[in-house]
Amino acid sequence: MSTTRPAAPPARSRTRAAIAIAAAIVAALVIAFFVFSGFYSDVLWFDQLGFLGVLTTRWASFAVMFGIGFVAMAFFVWLSIALAFRARPVYAKLNSQLDRYQQVIEPLRKVAMIGIPLVLGLFMGVSTATRWETVQQFLNRTPFGEVDAQFGLDIAFYVFELPLYRGVIAYASAVVLIAGLAALATSYIYGGIQVTGREVRVTRRARVQLAITAAIYIVLQGVSIWLDQYATLTDEKSILTGVSYADDNATIPGRAIIAGIAVLVAVFFLVTAIIGRWRLPIIGTALLIVSGLVLGSIYPAIVDRLQVQPSQGSLEAPYIEENIAATRAAYGIDDVEVQSYSAQTDAEPGALRDDAETTANIRILDPAQVSPTFAQLERVRQYYRFAGHLDVDRYVIDDVTQDTVIAVRELNQRDTDSWYTNTLVYTHGYGVVAAYGNQRDAGGEPQFLESGIPSSGELGEYEPRVYFGEYSPTYSIVGAPDGQTPDIEIDYPSGSEDSESNATTTFTGEGGPELDGIFTRLVYALKFQAEEILLSSQVNDGSQILYDRDPLTRVKKVAPYLTVDSDAYPAVVDGRIVWIVDGYTTTASYPYSTLQSLSDAIVDTNTLPEPFAIDDINYIRNSVKATVDAYDGTVTLYAWDEQDPILKTWEAIYPGTITPKSEMSDELLAHVRYPADLFKVQRSMLATYHVTDPVEFYNGTDAWATPDEPTQATEVAQPPYYLTMQVPGTDAPAFTLYSTYIPRTTGDSQNILTGYLAVNSDAGEDYGKLTLLTLPKDDTVSAPGQVQAQFNSDDVVAETLNILERGGSTEVIRGNLLTLPVGGGLLYVQPVYVQATGGTSYPLLRKVLVAFGDQIAFEDTLDAALDELFGGDSGADAGDTDVPTDPTAPTDPTEPTEPTEPDGNLTELQQALADYQTALAAREAAYADNDLVAAAQADQDMQDAIERAIAAVDAAQ
Repeated sequence: MSTTRPAAPPARSRTRAAIAIAAAIVAALVIAFFVFSGFYSDVLWFDQLGFLGVLTTRWASFAVMFGIGFVAMAFFVWLSIALAFRARPVYAKLNSQLDRYQQVIEPLRKVAMIGIPLVLGLFMGVSTATRWETVQQFLNRTPFGEVDAQFGLDIAFYVFELPLYRGVIAYASAVVLIAGLAALATSYIYGGIQVTGREVRVTRRARVQLAITAAIYIVLQGVSIWLDQYATLTDEKSILTGVSYADDNATIPGRAIIAGIAVLVAVFFLVTAIIGRWRLPIIGTALLIVSGLVLGSIYPAIVDRLQVQPSQGSLEAPYIEENIAATRAAYGIDDVEVQSYSAQTDAEPGALRDDAETTANIRILDPAQVSPTFAQLERVRQYYRFAGHLDVDRYVIDDVTQDTVIAVRELNQRDTDSWYTNTLVYTHGYGVVAAYGNQRDAGGEPQFLESGIPSSGELGEYEPRVYFGEYSPTYSIVGAPDGQTPDIEIDYPSGSEDSESNATTTFTGEGGPELDGIFTRLVYALKFQAEEILLSSQVNDGSQILYDRDPLTRVKKVAPYLTVDSDAYPAVVDGRIVWIVDGYTTTASYPYSTLQSLSDAIVDTNTLPEPFAIDDINYIRNSVKATVDAYDGTVTLYAWDEQDPILKTWEAIYPGTITPKSEMSDELLAHVRYPADLFKVQRSMLATYHVTDPVEFYNGTDAWATPDEPTQATEVAQPPYYLTMQVPGTDAPAFTLYSTYIPRTTGDSQNILTGYLAVNSDAGEDYGKLTLLTLPKDDTVSAPGQVQAQFNSDDVVAETLNILERGGSTEVIRGNLLTLPVGGGLLYVQPVYVQATGGTSYPLLRKVLVAFGDQIAFEDTLDAALDELFGGDSGADAGDTDVPTDPTAPTDPTEPTEPTEPDGNLTELQQALADYQTALAAREAAYADNDLVAAAQADQDMQDAIERAIAAVDAAQ
C-alpha cells in the first residue's frame, strides 16, 4: 500500500516569503533605530546641559503612569470577562441567534479574552500617562498657607489635590463602566442573561457580578458629585468666578444630597446581589436621576431667578467680595498702592524742576523703529542681523544710570546651499550694540555707547561671540581637538569694507553633545537628515553639535512646567553676554479667582496673538529668572519667588535644578527687570479689579481699558514702556514699566485718561511695587489717542511734516508716544523719524513732539521742545541738550518765518531734490546694467541728497 505526501511548496515561494520576512525585520529595525536615535539625542542634549534628571523624571513618571493605567484597565476588563464566562450556565438552552454568535466567537474566544483587555489597556495607559504631572504635583504638593472662604481648605487642595481626585474617579469610572459592559455582553452571549419577550432572566452568578459592578459605579458617581461641590469655587458665572449665592444655598447642598442618594442606590444594588430583586435599585436609580435634575439644575435655577435676580447686587455682594480678594491675590495685585493724582494742565515755566532726574532720562530712541538704523550703521556685513524690535535695559556709565537700547549682532547666514559653509563656517554672531536711550547726534543717528567689531565702548571686556541667540541656525558643528585643525569658523570681518579678509576662531566651550564616535554621528545624521555629519572630514572627535539654540526654547525644555515670557532680552553680565528669560508658574485652579487667557492678555503692537491658544489661567507668579549664556548655552534657573508653592512643588519633583536667588550676582541683579507679559496680565485684571467695593464692582460703572496704539489705525493695545522715572509717591527714580487706562465703553473709546499704572523694575526692596495713579472723574485729561490726534491736526506740525515728506522722497515715522507723570501733570513725548523711501534708507530722529495739557511743542530736540512747551524754561535738562540746533529757527513754532531768497534755502532744497532724482535714475540704470558698484554709489548719492533736503527744510522753518 502506497501513501502520497503533500507537494512541497515551490522553492521560489519559500524564497519570496523569506525575503518578505527579512524586509519586514529590516524595516522594523530601521524604524526602531529612528525612534531610538530621537530618545538618545535627547539624553545627550539634557546630559550635556546638566538637566538629565528632568528628562529621566519625565520618562519614568510617564512609564509608571502608563503601567498603572494599562494594568488597571486590562486586568479589570479581563477579570470581568473571565468571571462572566466562568459563571455561564453550562446547560442553558439558547436561541438560534445566540448559537450563531457563539459559533463565530468561540474559535477566537481565548484571543479576544486577552486581546480586548490589552488593546483597551493600551489606550487607557497612554491617556493616564499624560496625567503624570498631576500625580507628581500631588505627591510633592506644598501648602499655600491660605484657606478658601467656603470650605476652609488650603488652596493647595484645589491646585494639587482636587485635580487628582477627580481624575482618579473619572478613570476608575471608565474602567468599571467598560468592565461592566464587557461582563454584560459576555453574560448575554453565553446565556447568563436571557431575554424572552418581555421577560429578562438573569442567573444568580451573573446577577451578583453585575449588581456589584453597578454598585461600585454608582458609588464612584456619588464621589464625583461630592467633589463637584469644590469645583464650584472655580466655576465662571456671569458676574463672578467662584461660589455665588445660588451655589451656596442650593447647588452645594444639593450636590451633597445627590451624593448621599447615590450611596443609598449603591446599597440597593448590593441588596439585589443578595436577594435577587431588581425593583429597589431600579427605583433608586430613577430617584437618583430625578434628584439630580431637581437638586442639581432646577432648584438652583429657581433660587437664582426668583430670589437672586431681584436683589442680585446685595445678595451677591459677599461673594463678589471674595472674588475680588482672591483675584487680586492670585494675580499679585493685592498690594497695589493707589493714589489720587490731580493732573495739572497748565504748562508753567520751571514746572519740571522737581523732576529733573526723570526729565534727563526721557527715552527718545524708539526700540521698535531703530532696528534698521542699527543694521545700517552697525551690521558691518550682510551675514549679521539685528532683531526687528530691540530691547530696553539700563547700564551705569560714569556713575550715572543710563536707559539703553540694546541689540545683539546675531548671525544671518548667507543665501547658500553649502552645508559646509552653513554648518561649519558661519556659526555665530558677534557682540552687542547699545545706544543711549535719551541721546542722538546732530544727524538724527543714535549715540552708541557700545559698537563696532571688535566691540568697544562703555561695557568693558566681555566674551562677544554669540552661539546661542534668537536667530541662531538650526544647528552648527563647532570645536576641534587642540591644535589639530585650523580655525575655520568666521569670527568677525577684520579687513576693509571691500576686503573678504576675516578673523577665524574655534569654539572652545561646552555647548552641545560631542560627536566623538561614529554611532553618535549616525544618530545626529538621522536627526537632522544630513549625511554630511557622518561623512565630513571636518567632523571629528573634538566636534560638538549645537542645536535648540533659542533662549526661550532652551528654558522651556529644561523647565517644562514654566510658562516663559514672550521676550528674552540680552545683557552684558560678569564678562558674558547672557539672555535673561522670565518664567512663570501658573494654574487655572485657584478658588474664586477670575480666569483669563494669557495669550489674549499680552497681545499688543509688540506681541502678536497666538492662534488657537489654550492657556487660561487664574494665578500667576514670576517665580523664575533664567539666564542662557550666549557663548556656550548654559541655562541657569534662579528661584526668584522662593515662596511660590507651585515652584516649591516643582523643585521637589526636579531636585537640584533650581538655583537659589542668593547666588545671583550683583551685576545680574542690576539687569533684572519686571517682565512685560506679567505686567500686561496684571494691567488687564486691574482694569476691572481696581474696584474693591463689591456693589460698585457689580454696577460696572468704573471699568477701564488699555488705550489702543495711537500711531496705528488698527485696534491693538498700546504696549507698556520701560523708562527710568520717579513715580509720584516714591522716594527716588527707578527703572519703571508703565501703562495707562481709559474708560471702557461699548462704542467709540472715550479718550480721556482715568489711570496710570507703574511698577518698579529695579531689584531690591521695591521691586514689583505697583503704583496706580487714579485721576479724578471730574477732570478731563487727554489720553494717548487724543494727544496723537492733537499732534496730527496741529497746523504747524502738519505743515512741517508735509515739508519733510515733500515729493514722496521721504517718509515720516511717528515713534512711541510716552506718557510721564511729571510737573504735577502728564507730559507726552513722541520722537519723529524721517526715512528715505528708496535705496539704502533707515530712520533718522529729526523732531520731537511734546504735549502738556492742551499745549504742544515741536522742535529739533527734546530739550528745546520742553523749554518751548513750558514758557521758555522747563526747569530741567533733557538728555539731548548737547545736540546742535539751527540758531536761526524761531523759538515759537507759530511765528511766521521770513521768506527765503531765491538763491537761499529754497534753492538748496530744489537742488537737493533734483540731485535725488538724478541719483534715482542712475540707480535704476545701474541695476539694469547689473552694475552693483554703480548702484551702491547711486544709493549713497540719494542718501546725501535726502540729508541736504532735510537740512534745507530745517533751515527754512
